[in-house]
Parts: sequence; structure tokens; C-alpha cells
Amino acid sequence: MNDRQAGLRDMRTIGFWLAAAIAALQGLNAVRTFANPLGFATYMGLPLAGAEAAAWVQVYGLRAGFIAVITTILLIRQDFAALRWTALAALVMPLGDAWLTAHAGAPTAIVARHLGIAAFLVAAWFFLSRAATRQAAERSA
Repeated sequence: MNDRQAGLRDMRTIGFWLAAAIAALQGLNAVRTFANPLGFATYMGLPLAGAEAAAWVQVYGLRAGFIAVITTILLIRQDFAALRWTALAALVMPLGDAWLTAHAGAPTAIVARHLGIAAFLVAAWFFLSRAATRQAAERSA
């Protein structure tokens, strides 16, 4: 199989599309933090007392944008090995968000959403691991 065919097949993996969703959603979060920082803070379960704290939400947005760009670069390179470790390392964020929002008294649905995002990342890690293993086997053959 030539490189082009392998690349097209790699784009059809579940892991690829889960990672693409991660990049797209993080990019959307980055935009939302600048478009409506107070609304985004409430969505995350940590409403702000006033507009003067909006810059902190935008700091989060810059980091979300960075994650979106890095994930997109790894997708373009089809580096499933790096993507799987990125997904695993990213678990720190939704688990931390769940803990922070729970301690701040956020509604259960918001805490559950953060835990659902963590479950999504575990699924992405699983499918990206499968794709990375297959990719490594093909490259060594």
C-alpha cells in the first residue's frame, strides 16, 4: 500500500475523528472565551462575580487555542503515537475541572459534563493507541 492510501485509511480511523473533535472543540472554546467570557465561565461551572475577572477566562481560552493548534498539527502529521499521549495527558484538565466545579458548588450536570469529557478522552486514547500500534507495525514491515 502506498503512503497516500495509508494516509487516507488513517483518516478513517475512529481515533483520528475523536482527535479532530478535540481540536475543533478546543478551538471553539478558545473563540467562546473571547466572544463571551462571562457566559463561558458560567458554562464551565465557575461563574464570575464581575467583568473585571474576564481576562482569566481569556487566559484559559489562549491555552485551549494552543491545544487546538497542537492537536491539528499532530493530525496533519498523522502522528497517532503523539496524539494518544496527548489525549492521556489532557485528562488532567477535565478531571481538574470536575473537581474545581464540584468544590465550587456547581450543578451536578456541569460536574458530570466534565467527567464525560474525561471519558471521551479515555476513548480517544484507546482508539489512538490502536491506530498508533497499527501504524508502527506498518512502518516496520
